[in-house]
Amino acid sequence: MNTAGKEEGVKDAIDKLSTDITSAGGKVETVQKMDKRSFVRVADKKHSAGFYVNIIFESQPAVLAALRTKFALNEDVFRVLFTNAAAPKAAAA
Repeated sequence: MNTAGKEEGVKDAIDKLSTDITSAGGKVETVQKMDKRSFVRVADKKHSAGFYVNIIFESQPAVLAALRTKFALNEDVFRVLFTNAAAPKAAAA
């Protein structure tokens, strides 16, 4: 599936990524689909832009290596960035 310029294929790709995260042992908390944007660094002239998606999920650190490998094999995923969010602070009473 090539989602280049196709809005309808993006939802399917996001659903597949969420399923991959869940099947690897993660728990998807939020999915934020952003607009299509041009890439700052174009790696392939056929793909100068793409849809950005922010998937916030919780998992064990060992899951990230498996997800990184799985996403690298997915033709619909061009770039992946994993960040470690700080634990939420308890509200002061």
